[in-house]
Amino acid sequence: MRQLLRRGLEETAALWPEVRAAYRWVKQVARVLKNPGQQPAAAVRQQLAGLLGAMRQAAAKAGGTVAEQLLRFVKVTRSYWRGLFVCYEVADVPRTNNDLEQLFGSHRYHERRASGRKRGSPGLVVSGSVRVVASLATRLRPEEGLRLAAGYVEGWRRTRAALDKRREGRRQQRRFRHDPDTYLKQLEDMCLQLSLLP
Repeated sequence: MRQLLRRGLEETAALWPEVRAAYRWVKQVARVLKNPGQQPAAAVRQQLAGLLGAMRQAAAKAGGTVAEQLLRFVKVTRSYWRGLFVCYEVADVPRTNNDLEQLFGSHRYHERRASGRKRGSPGLVVSGSVRVVASLATRLRPEEGLRLAAGYVEGWRRTRAALDKRREGRRQQRRFRHDPDTYLKQLEDMCLQLSLLP
C-alpha cells in the first residue's frame, strides 16, 4: 500500500504546486466568510469583492488549469452573491449549507410527523417560502409569540398575491394534464371572445 501511495504521489508531483496555490485562495475566501470579527455584511461583502478581484488578477497571470479553476470559482461565487451575505444581516439565518439543510430537514420531519405522510407535502413547493419561515421562527423563538411588525399587512398581501399566482399556475398545469383537449378549447374560446371585443 505504501508503495502504491508513494508511486501515485511521485507521478502527480508536478500537479501539487498548482493545487496548493489554488487551495490557498479558497482558504482565504473561507476565512473572510467565517467572519471571526463579527463584521457587518457590508464589510464582509467588500472584503470578498476585493479578494475575488485579486483572484481574477492571479488567474490572468497564472494561466493554464489553475486560471480556469480560479475563474470558475469567482464566477460561481458571483452567482451566489445576492444571497451570500444574508446570514450576516439576520442573526438566525445559518451560515453554511449544511446548517440550512438541517433546518429544512427538520421542517420536513415535523411536517411528516404532523400529517402522517411518508413524504413532505406537495404544497410545500408552492407555499414553502411562508410555511418554512413560519415554522422555523416559531421553533427558534417561541417566547416571542405573535408580534407583527409595522407594515406587516401590506407585506402579507403582497406575499399572498404571489402565492395565489403560483397556486393558480399549478392548478392550470393540473387541468391541462388531466384533460388537454378541454383546456385548449377553453383557451380558444377566451381568445375568440377577446378578439370580438371592440
